[in-house]
Amino acid sequence: MTQVSAQEGSRTALGTLLLGELLIGSVGVFVHESGEDAVTAVFYRCLFGGLFLLAWGLARGHLRGVLQDRVLLRGALLSGVLLVLNWVALFAGMARSSIGVATMVYHFFPFVMLILAALLQGERTRPADLLWTLIGFAGVVCSADPLRIWRNADANYLTGIGLTLLSAVLCGASLLMSRQVGKKRPFALVMIQCWVGVAMLAGFSSPDVFHAGWHWGWLVGLGVIHSGIVYVLFYSSYPRLPVVTIAVMAFVYPMVALLLDYLIYGHRLVPLQMAGLALIVLGTFGVNLKWVPWPMRHRQACTQP
Repeated sequence: MTQVSAQEGSRTALGTLLLGELLIGSVGVFVHESGEDAVTAVFYRCLFGGLFLLAWGLARGHLRGVLQDRVLLRGALLSGVLLVLNWVALFAGMARSSIGVATMVYHFFPFVMLILAALLQGERTRPADLLWTLIGFAGVVCSADPLRIWRNADANYLTGIGLTLLSAVLCGASLLMSRQVGKKRPFALVMIQCWVGVAMLAGFSSPDVFHAGWHWGWLVGLGVIHSGIVYVLFYSSYPRLPVVTIAVMAFVYPMVALLLDYLIYGHRLVPLQMAGLALIVLGTFGVNLKWVPWPMRHRQACTQP
């Protein structure tokens, strides 16, 4: 491959990833506009997303031999349960706080992955990563608007923050498990996870959804766009981009969510929450890009023989 072809491929991958991040940023709007409860919204996200991924996977040949891959099936089953519960908790948290606040708190999940990998899988954690995790957690605390909680302890709002933190933990655990089993077959993994969600929630979805209305458009979009097209875009672009680009682009999602939450629903962040967002971004970059703060670099240099 020539250098020009490689550059064109990178630009295409970057555009693909950007489109995926822009689309996923609207997931909260689709849930809210559907008017359905969290469980019902997740059920139809899984159903329509699963149908799209099944058709796409069959057409592209990504599902050959899936039923014989027991390791993949077992991992997809367990991680799928966690992923579906994560979606339910996140959507319930959004309904009780706001799309913007829940999205910021939810972005603590990369740090959850780091902590769980160290505790459960024995992965070595650098002291710098622990520092970035603390900075990210401080950002989560700020983004939850602690002054509002202190002045006016709204039980519903507190529940929303708690559910969103729970969703971040579930997401981190699901992604950590998925990382182990889905490296070679990510599309098959996501498709199976969607069908796990269908099986889990079929008996709990509200029957009130069965009437003509615009809610079907939002529910179909929630599945086809946010669990179908978005994952195709993500997994098509990841192998062709460096980690630094993926880490930077990941923050298009919360920025879009915050913008839509303000433009559509009038939810504006206070300065403390904006500072919290900045800390989350800083902490995430520090972990993903393996930054080492200057005092730590200086100390390491001094201790080397």
